[in-house]
Amino acid sequence: MKKLLLVSLFMLDIVFAKTILVAAAGNTVYTLPALKQEFKKLYPKINVKFIISSSGKLTAQIQNGAPFDLFLSANMKYPSYLYSKKLAITKPKIYAKGALVLFSIRKKLTNLNDLKNVQTIAVANVKTAPYGKAAIEILKNAKLYNKVKNKLVYAETVNQVVSYVKNAADVGFVAKSSMFSPKMKKYKANYININKNLYTPINQGIVIIKDSSEARKFYNFILSKKAKTVFKKYGYE
Repeated sequence: MKKLLLVSLFMLDIVFAKTILVAAAGNTVYTLPALKQEFKKLYPKINVKFIISSSGKLTAQIQNGAPFDLFLSANMKYPSYLYSKKLAITKPKIYAKGALVLFSIRKKLTNLNDLKNVQTIAVANVKTAPYGKAAIEILKNAKLYNKVKNKLVYAETVNQVVSYVKNAADVGFVAKSSMFSPKMKKYKANYININKNLYTPINQGIVIIKDSSEARKFYNFILSKKAKTVFKKYGYE
């Protein structure tokens, strides 16, 4: 009887557990499991499901009625736009500051001038991925764009750039956070940091799309000191 009661209570927890849907920019994919683990410690009855894509595409989906509860963007532009259109209920707040690195498996990297000696350079989609826009800004400010523009290959998101480099591209501009993934440890010697003066700071914004107590809890958690500790561990400012 006691076992039956415990099973029944467990099933009730599942039935009444609330799931929130979070739209998240591609650069966050390596950090999300750690964030989810910490959030679960605080709120074990709230399930969090992430939909990963470029910030631009996620914004378009929200405009078309996608049922997201929150949006973790790779910049402030897209959440600000959604707020101005009354498609987000909170003003955008910065939850992390991203950084770009140059990553390669096939080439030994010392500085950006190494790009002159490679065949393919992977970057994220400039139109929809803020990290892609930042990569082009780096190339232009380093006076390299005109010399390497014919070598550029485009991925949909910055995390897909990692796959491009693993499979074919000589080098790629990736989120520094990707280098802190356990799966990437063996590649750490093959990336270099990029001078932050070469690109506009990547301030990443969060907004609530659909209000609920569960969404508010996750929102507050992402802006908390505990979450900031996780972000710093994964290379964010």
